[in-house]
Amino acid sequence: MEKKRLVVLGGGESGVGAAILGKDKGMDVFLSDMGTIAPRYREMLEAEGIEWEDGSHSAQRILQADEVVKSPGIPPTAPIVRQIVEKGIPVISEIEFAGRYTDAKMVCITGSNGKTTTTMLTYHILKTAGINVGLAGNVGKSMALQVARDPHDVYVIELSSFQLENMYDFKANVAVMLNITPDHLDRYEYKMQNYINAKFRILNNLTPEDAFVFWQDDPVIQSQLAQVTTEARMYPFAEHVERDTHAYVDDSDGELVLSTSATSLRMPRAELSLNGLHNLYNSMAAGLSACLLDIKKDDIRRALSDFDGVEHRLEYVADIDGVRYINDSKATNVNSCWYALESMPEGQKPGIVLILGGKDKGNDYSEIEQLVSRKVKTIVCMGKDNTKLLGFFTGKVPEIVDTHSLEEAVEACRKAASPGDTVLLSPCCASFDLFNSYEQRGTLFKEAVMALKNKENR
Repeated sequence: MEKKRLVVLGGGESGVGAAILGKDKGMDVFLSDMGTIAPRYREMLEAEGIEWEDGSHSAQRILQADEVVKSPGIPPTAPIVRQIVEKGIPVISEIEFAGRYTDAKMVCITGSNGKTTTTMLTYHILKTAGINVGLAGNVGKSMALQVARDPHDVYVIELSSFQLENMYDFKANVAVMLNITPDHLDRYEYKMQNYINAKFRILNNLTPEDAFVFWQDDPVIQSQLAQVTTEARMYPFAEHVERDTHAYVDDSDGELVLSTSATSLRMPRAELSLNGLHNLYNSMAAGLSACLLDIKKDDIRRALSDFDGVEHRLEYVADIDGVRYINDSKATNVNSCWYALESMPEGQKPGIVLILGGKDKGNDYSEIEQLVSRKVKTIVCMGKDNTKLLGFFTGKVPEIVDTHSLEEAVEACRKAASPGDTVLLSPCCASFDLFNSYEQRGTLFKEAVMALKNKENR
């Protein structure tokens, strides 16, 4: 019998994992990447005897595939993807592919903001409880690689809209939707509904035994739920108790309440390790997910109170000359920046020096305009082209500065900030104009701040 021909597009974490799983399942695997494959992934492919190429796509060979696994970062408009689709070759995601070969329970988390924190917190709760759990999707290791070489009983998976685009038969046991606000509109023809449709693919194939956990007060989610149907059990959460709310804060005593058919848990909100309204929602979603997996109440309480947080998300860096520096590089859209600003204390005068800028994805900055006018004294624009930011915010803050590198931006912040102020990197934009990733942006910001700190100490 002829081997199934599997082509994997993209030689990063998800692509290499899918290639190894395909090889383990007896397929004829070929991996192709238009860019340069990192040395460690080349070494993995060579060690496994998997054929690969980078720097170009060999269309003739790729179009001989029986099926293609496409890395999420490759848009459906890429020429090679168009050719594959035109030939009628099925295109799936790594998560879809991996899901075929495991019976593990799946906790799948999506949303425009808070995905990583909620995913890491859910994983932390399950790990603390002694569950054999894997972390996958946008964080952790390739799910396909884990299924192939390090299988788990439960996977906690952070799913972007890009990954959901090519998922068809995959099914979550617990599907979590935190919120939907405009993001990645450049990928979705600048049509919000296209982005919403991609997010709502997380409901695909849910049965009455499965659960859908979602923020009850999100207007986009509520509007879409009026138009779609799901058989899943519904577990909405909100800051204040409403009809059918399964997680909320009791106004009478300030306790967080989590309630499912099998579990009822209360703990003081003040004991949550993560602060801010956005993190309250993240804690509710993670806590409900754990309840639905029958994790013991004591384990949930303990994990919700001792979680360390996520790097590059409202991460404290240093105090320098009485100024607090915060790294929120993960804020790659406007709503994420809104939550960062909302979490900052409000003094008698504006005290935030806010760094904005990067690759604009069709942003509407009016969402943060009110918070900016109340809390921000200076905006430092950091990007190759800050025209849109300058046009929107000029005249709306006491000072706005145009910079085109991280070094320029940090120096501008140092000059603008006074003792008692906060310098907040919460850019609203993707990082790809000046940096390789939001992680690199955040890391370089922290290094620049610590260099300032070292100067102060000399």
